[in-house]
Amino acid sequence: MTTEVLPRRSERKTRQRTANRNAILDAARRVAAREGAGELALRAVAAEAGYAPASVYEYFRNRSELVLALAAEDLGQVARALREAGNGQGNLAPVARAAIEMMRTNAALPAAAASLEAGDVPPEAERLFNGRLIATLTALAEATGRAPVKNRDEQADIVLAAAAITGLAAFMRAGRLKALGFEEQELLERLDKRFAL
Repeated sequence: MTTEVLPRRSERKTRQRTANRNAILDAARRVAAREGAGELALRAVAAEAGYAPASVYEYFRNRSELVLALAAEDLGQVARALREAGNGQGNLAPVARAAIEMMRTNAALPAAAASLEAGDVPPEAERLFNGRLIATLTALAEATGRAPVKNRDEQADIVLAAAAITGLAAFMRAGRLKALGFEEQELLERLDKRFAL
């Protein structure tokens, strides 16, 4: 009897811990939507989630870890969008459009880049983020018919395509494409030609 109770307690505790972590992430996403991910404060997240500020630290050591967790989730969504938009025939434009749509409203990825640059990210949070980044790059390669990536040159092409897409999303988010006299479609077509198989 006792041996059966312990695993159930452990499972229940694990489920509760996962639910609490998800509630904190949901609250962080709401706070980030209101105030910007770059301005995310753990106290504001705790208040939004209905937790004491110290409780949040049980799940995330610092703001950077929380921002990277949000960004890792977002990368997972970008990877799914890439796979859905891709036809595996080498067309980058529809894939890029899907990624840009996901990134257009996302503030967690730029905030994650700033956190990584600052260097105050716990190693396990950085590993999680890097794993999702690699999965997203793999999804980009698959969606555009470039998988499997066989050598460093092919890897570089995927990274360059991702950097171009990310840069376009940042320009669009800031309203700079129109200010520079460009339309999204025009640049996506040029991007498609540059990275054609």
